[in-house]
Amino acid sequence: MAPYTQLYVHLVWATWDRLPLIAPEVEPRLYAALAEKCRALGCQPLGIGGIADHVHVLAGFPATITIAKLVGELKGASSHLMTHELAPGAFFKWQGAYGAFTVSEHMVSTVVAYIRNQKEHHRDATTLVAFEMLGAETRTNAEQ
Repeated sequence: MAPYTQLYVHLVWATWDRLPLIAPEVEPRLYAALAEKCRALGCQPLGIGGIADHVHVLAGFPATITIAKLVGELKGASSHLMTHELAPGAFFKWQGAYGAFTVSEHMVSTVVAYIRNQKEHHRDATTLVAFEMLGAETRTNAEQ
């Protein structure tokens, strides 16, 4: 019998120095690649979104993978895609840090809606600090 888990994690990570490196025209393919990589790792992508300088991923994940491995694989695959297919020759790099937050089952739909509406939240200054925390390493030089 396979183990049963009901684990959800909200991941957030930023581009290098919070530079606006994710152009709108590459977002659909970038987000699709993140979803595909999630599935390849045995995870269920539930929500993926972001803005030019960071991404959010909500995924259901099994007990067979660590959060660090999941994030490392997602960042690695998406960085490779950006530098080799979507924006070859252009500078692209993720920050080393990331935020990871567990999400209860009853909050999944709230977090999915938040992730899908990133552009509006940032435009309208309605972001939720608890969902945007990325760690000290993601601050730009001007913020430090």
